[in-house]
Amino acid sequence: MATAKTRAKTKTKTKTKTAAVRKLSLHDLKPPRGSHRNRIRKGRGPGSGIGKTAGRGGKGQTARSGGQTRPGFEGGQMPLIRRIPKRGFTNPFKQPAQVVNVRHLGLLADGVEVTPDTLFGAGLVRRPDHPIKLLGMGDLQRKFLVRGVAVSTSARAKIEQAGGTIEG
Repeated sequence: MATAKTRAKTKTKTKTKTAAVRKLSLHDLKPPRGSHRNRIRKGRGPGSGIGKTAGRGGKGQTARSGGQTRPGFEGGQMPLIRRIPKRGFTNPFKQPAQVVNVRHLGLLADGVEVTPDTLFGAGLVRRPDHPIKLLGMGDLQRKFLVRGVAVSTSARAKIEQAGGTIEG
């Protein structure tokens, strides 16, 4: 049987309160809960949780300062890098060609001589003194004179079809 108190509780309506807008100040700012943690102070006694050995375990090489091995060291076993057979040679001075497609030549004026310097001036290559190669992606409407730039066979066909010439 319901008492008078429980009936009164069920009949009361919940009122919505409009929260007053507070001005935000610097002294009100706080980091989100759980985002800030104190830094760990290793080797500062048993109360710190990381005292005595400071998280380094027992004795031995890794417990010492500077006690690490070099990368690839396998405890005296022949390292993997020396067990794998080696072949060939990699040229450390190789410069990969900077690629320019023939569709980008539309940025240049009609009849302009295409050289590394003109391509650099148009912003199509980063370094005029490094190798440059024209590739045949895209269409070409104007004729150009190409000099001092490597050209692929498809780019050569498109340049000559448009009435241009290639030297060198």
